[in-house]
Amino acid sequence: MAVIPYNSVMTQRVIRIATRRSQLALWQANHVARLITDTFPELSTELVQLTTQGDKILDSPLAKIGGKGLFVKELETAMLNHGADIAVHSMKDVPVNFPAGLQLSSVLKREDPTDAFVSNSSDSLDQLPDNAVIGTSSLRRQSQLLARHAGYTIHSLRGNVNTRLSKLDDGQYDAIILASAGLKRLGLEHRITQQLSPQTSLPAIGQGAIGIESRVDDLELNQKLTQLADFETSICIEAERALNAGLNGGCQVPIGGFAEIIDGTLTLNGMVATPDGQQFIQSAMHGTPESATQLGQQMAEDLLARGADSILASLYE
Repeated sequence: MAVIPYNSVMTQRVIRIATRRSQLALWQANHVARLITDTFPELSTELVQLTTQGDKILDSPLAKIGGKGLFVKELETAMLNHGADIAVHSMKDVPVNFPAGLQLSSVLKREDPTDAFVSNSSDSLDQLPDNAVIGTSSLRRQSQLLARHAGYTIHSLRGNVNTRLSKLDDGQYDAIILASAGLKRLGLEHRITQQLSPQTSLPAIGQGAIGIESRVDDLELNQKLTQLADFETSICIEAERALNAGLNGGCQVPIGGFAEIIDGTLTLNGMVATPDGQQFIQSAMHGTPESATQLGQQMAEDLLARGADSILASLYE
């Protein structure tokens, strides 16, 4: 009687990864897929590519059509319906609250968190002409640009990275502002004219970090996903998201937040501004990594007490 060899592949669980179809989203999903299979050989992966409302509506600013949550809803629905097991997100696109039954299970090591100034005519932001036309889809970036120079003209810029670069190359803008992380991940680092320091352009909450969302009840998988997390990045994102939660923030309002751990100290910088940059409130605080949530909450209270409450109330109206 022939002995049938044991084939471990037959017992592998296939982890279905929900992702948007953009080039950057697919890069991130494939990156997570490789991490999973390299770390857990008993698992295999497949991508579930979806088109979100945020991908369909490209002719309106995000602030007017519902915010960055439009980039995650379809992915979350797929998980809740068991059409996917996890979803991979840019953390800057992830709303404060998760639907019942879903959770943030892992935050990977952060890539460059800065904003990138991209121009074919000026070597730096300081060299832009006074009447420069700048493209960005972010009210946060817009407010910081206009606070720096009220003469700039800011035009909404939506679409994937290559689409935005093509519009710059076609001469529609003097410069555009993108996330440095996205350009680097797509092998387009050479297009970065100047990396803007957080002091010049405070990043978005979660910018540069990739998060993995999953079902709360998938205990065995969740235990594995936590092993992929980067400790320092997770702490920093925890502080930033606590700040955002305390401000009830979304992309309808100009909010920035960036945390980093330097010599064991957690430093958090935050800002709230009006879209025209005329009102600009900043805060900087320090704490221990263990106090990440409390630090974010404390900063939110500080910003609100110093006028952010009236800015946010007027914008949400």
